[in-house]
Amino acid sequence: MSIFLNKDNKVIVQGITGGEGTKHTALMLKAGTNVVGGVNARKAGTTVSHVDADGNNIELPVFASVEEAIKETGADTSIAFVPPKFSKDAIIEAIDAEIPLLVVITEGIPVQDSAYAWAYNVEKGAKTRIIGPNCPGIITPGEALVGITPNNITGKGPIGLVSKSGTLTYQMMYELRDLGFSTAIGIGGDPVIGTTHIDAIEAFEKDPETKLIVMIGEIGGDAEERAADYIKANVSKPVVGYVAGFTAPEGKTMGHAGAIVSGSSGTAQAKKEALEAAGVKVGKTPSETAALARELYEAL
Repeated sequence: MSIFLNKDNKVIVQGITGGEGTKHTALMLKAGTNVVGGVNARKAGTTVSHVDADGNNIELPVFASVEEAIKETGADTSIAFVPPKFSKDAIIEAIDAEIPLLVVITEGIPVQDSAYAWAYNVEKGAKTRIIGPNCPGIITPGEALVGITPNNITGKGPIGLVSKSGTLTYQMMYELRDLGFSTAIGIGGDPVIGTTHIDAIEAFEKDPETKLIVMIGEIGGDAEERAADYIKANVSKPVVGYVAGFTAPEGKTMGHAGAIVSGSSGTAQAKKEALEAAGVKVGKTPSETAALARELYEAL
């Protein structure tokens, strides 16, 4: 079992002919992902050469639009490797085509573009689940990867992971590689994102194969506090948390666009306290968090 993504998903790549699109299409295919084509209006009607997970040479068709790609291939998932200034249009195109899952990797998309796209999706009935932007995407180990997470960190297992940070996603997967993961999602750290901690935690709670949930947050905003309230009211499975930024100076913007701290709201300590009040075990470092997760899992 998994959430949002499995081996049966048919994936298209918006920006398949660009440098990042080319590189990561190859890596996704190597991970076993069922990539069925790509989108680039200027190169519609051509194909791109790749190698599938079994080492066979394949030609992937390039389509003029997401709508055409869905019609021709039955795709239900798209990943966008599109430069920031064109990303809003790419997201809108995917929403208009009503693709069920869209992963937006791009960093540096203007916040007003993300806000517009998010509102547009809601207005259209929220038929598209968006993961990102500015994120590593989603991986269900042993089945499919839609994103840039290294495929060889870990195998399948009982842990569900949702994280604001890409690099901390990879580290946590490595720390707990002996246990393995049902699905790992990097949701991104921008102020406006599609899928939230709560969305992922709700799905993990319903997934019978996920026995324990790890959530990684960071300073700034109130997403972790809201997740704590949700966990307290709705989640029966053990949850372990980590909040990046315990040593961050107050009032300074750190890294991700969303990570700004004012007063006590948004600090790592405030988030830790909110999570612990909801029964979540919180580690001070990624390694300590992994150790807590292992202890809790062994006690199940």
